[in-house]
Amino acid sequence: MLTREGSIELSEITDLNQLKSELNDIPAVDVGDYISELPGERRAIAFRLLYKDRAINVFEYLPTEIQEQLIEALHDTQVCQIIEAMRPDDRVALFDELPAGVVKRLLPQLSPEERAATATIIGYPDGTAGRVMTTEYVRLRQGLTVGEALAKMKQSDRDKETVYYAYITDDSRKLQQVVSLRQLVFTLPDTPIQDIASDRVIKVYTETPQEDVARQMQRYDLIAVPVVDREDRLVGIITIDDVVDILQEEATEDIQKLAGVAGEDSSLSPSWTKVKNRLPWLLGIMALSIGTSQAIAPFSATIAKIPVLAVIMPLFSNVGGSVGTQTLTVTIRSLGIGEVTPKDTLKILGKEVLAGLGTAVGLGLSMTLIALIWTLPNERWVALVAGTVMATNTTIAVTMGTLVPMGFKRLNLDPALISAPLVTTLLDMVGFFVFLSLITIGSNVLHL
Repeated sequence: MLTREGSIELSEITDLNQLKSELNDIPAVDVGDYISELPGERRAIAFRLLYKDRAINVFEYLPTEIQEQLIEALHDTQVCQIIEAMRPDDRVALFDELPAGVVKRLLPQLSPEERAATATIIGYPDGTAGRVMTTEYVRLRQGLTVGEALAKMKQSDRDKETVYYAYITDDSRKLQQVVSLRQLVFTLPDTPIQDIASDRVIKVYTETPQEDVARQMQRYDLIAVPVVDREDRLVGIITIDDVVDILQEEATEDIQKLAGVAGEDSSLSPSWTKVKNRLPWLLGIMALSIGTSQAIAPFSATIAKIPVLAVIMPLFSNVGGSVGTQTLTVTIRSLGIGEVTPKDTLKILGKEVLAGLGTAVGLGLSMTLIALIWTLPNERWVALVAGTVMATNTTIAVTMGTLVPMGFKRLNLDPALISAPLVTTLLDMVGFFVFLSLITIGSNVLHL
């Protein structure tokens, strides 16, 4: 990655010939970072300094919004050369972000072969293997020898996305075997490829969810996996770089959902985008919180008689919500990576409750000691009630943190979508209602 000092040195170059030499010498990803940091009016100038092949490589490392700016700033001939040379999956990812009018202008200018590859990928739903695959792969026909296979790869497959795996198909493109480049290189040239190829082909289907693809490749340590249609015909492959993007996308999505953030939102997003993505969730959480207010409302007289309750109650909300969120995070992550399924609910619940009991004792005792500091001599009993309810609420929190996401998963709903606000709201309602009910009963018994 280009260091900060390196960025400063490049920015100080005023001679365009020198800058051109530097930009065409450093790694493409670093050039992409440099161009991204330039003011808008200077990006196109810097990009034009790149050699043709270099510009194509750099373009794929640029953020989508900057790619769009360059498309508008460059001549159509330059744009078409860049778009034509992109990998089909990268091209589709760009088209997904561009305005429809720009895509309609660019698509007809592609060569028939690239246009067909792009149309194939676009035809599959978002989030599936078909949508993230590339159609550039090494395909070998049955009956070839190792020498013939290597000659074919040298002649026509040098520009494929990866050559580490070659896929053997019959005349109707049905996937039969897979052979690695290592096997081909270290085998005698006259050996038939079917003698060294593996019949056990790990594959995914075009409709397979992309997160399942990532799990498959992680499980079997693959750098590429073939994608087939419903008739087992080979239509593409997914490579390890695509899986890295998938894992980052899925992790980001789950984190955003847990935090109540909708849509694409980042630190550099426009302010209006942030408001649009966050406000609906916050309004929804506010609506859920009405239930908590309703649980407190009937006890206003009790709070007026024992004002220290207003100091103690926030601890229930903050600590109980944190306990629930901890359990939720662990459960949702385990579901997300396929470590557990809803069938494991009872086993997981047992482990969480056992851990929760230990946590409950610690938090209950701490709550009692803290409440003793705040309460008056004639209100010491309130501290005991507070500690007991805190321990109870903690046990409920770990139970709900396990059951709620498991329940959503069993209903084929995204467990990260609403679990956190639902669990914290229910915990607040239960905790406040039980605590205030016991305090009200206690104050009546003691004639306060």
